[in-house]
Amino acid sequence: MYIYIVDDDDAVRESTQMLLQSSGLEATTRTFPSGEEFLAEDLLATSGCVLLDIRMPGMNGVEVLKKVREANSSLSVVMISGHGDIPKAVETMKAGAFGFVEKPFSDTEIISVVSEALQDSQSHEKEASQRQNAEEILAKLTPREAEVLTKLVLGLQNKIIAYELSISTRTVEVHRARIMEKLEARSLPDLVRLYFTAGLDTETLSQG
Repeated sequence: MYIYIVDDDDAVRESTQMLLQSSGLEATTRTFPSGEEFLAEDLLATSGCVLLDIRMPGMNGVEVLKKVREANSSLSVVMISGHGDIPKAVETMKAGAFGFVEKPFSDTEIISVVSEALQDSQSHEKEASQRQNAEEILAKLTPREAEVLTKLVLGLQNKIIAYELSISTRTVEVHRARIMEKLEARSLPDLVRLYFTAGLDTETLSQG
């Protein structure tokens, strides 16, 4: 886990880094004087927290936040706002920021929000890993088996699936057995859980 401090104010970067390093948080702390330098390091695939100043020369905090979110990064972004930046900070939360703190912030406040952001990032990273694993498992299915699985998840009976796919009920039963075997599922609830962990949407697929 990492804590990235992105702020053009040298004093804020250094003091915040010293505070967080002595706080007991299990994360490596790095600092950057600009959004451009942070993004140039290609760190969006890592997990942790980004303390990101809203107002900076060049690329501002909002622009950097958008880059982080566009990359589907597991990093949780906490915006650092100065006096009068609160409306902008609220806007960034709507754009995907985890939270914001106003300068000057207290030691307790920044440690607390960073701790929560690290936990949030860890949770997102775990979900992303589970989703990738589920996608890899479902990729074992043939296109026809994937169709049958979708209809099973929708709660359709074998005979209804057979009618909709213009195949026999026996063929549906064979597909169902193969699906259970390939996905190493013991029950229909296991299939449903795997399906949604992969981020699939029955409403979208049922219309396709």
